[in-house]
Amino acid sequence: MTGLPCSGKTTIARKLQELYPKLVVLDGDELRAQSSSNDFSREGINENNRKVANLAKDFSMSKPVCVSLISPFKENREDARKVIGDDKFIEAYIECSPSVCEERDVKGMYKKARRNEIKDFIGVQTDYEIPDKPDLTVNTETNSLDECVGQITEYLLDYDQNFEDNFG
Repeated sequence: MTGLPCSGKTTIARKLQELYPKLVVLDGDELRAQSSSNDFSREGINENNRKVANLAKDFSMSKPVCVSLISPFKENREDARKVIGDDKFIEAYIECSPSVCEERDVKGMYKKARRNEIKDFIGVQTDYEIPDKPDLTVNTETNSLDECVGQITEYLLDYDQNFEDNFG
């Protein structure tokens, strides 16, 4: 899942994991906190996304994986598709307007970025490149959490004939 900060990626991923206990969730914020990486330059983001893609590939050998990551650049997502494999990679764009994302920001990151306390913040100083042709678009601004999760589940049911066995 890709989208602006505070668009709802982690919330959706956690709800999916609650419904499908076999699902491994790799969350960008949690992974960055564990690695202590604070490099939000384009190069730093590219490197972080490469690491996450390789981790997702490793986990996907035995379990379904949901990656909740801003992944702001098209090149990041294209690289991840190559690493993970086109047959296992689904790009879900979590759509939400920047203004609503900023309203949802309980950590105050957008405000800090606007005061230049955070450099290279995606959606403020650094542009987020909206996917051209995502496999799935889920709008968290106009749909409830349950509706968003339902859209993703429906997509996965169509995508994977063994969905219930693989995710259950």
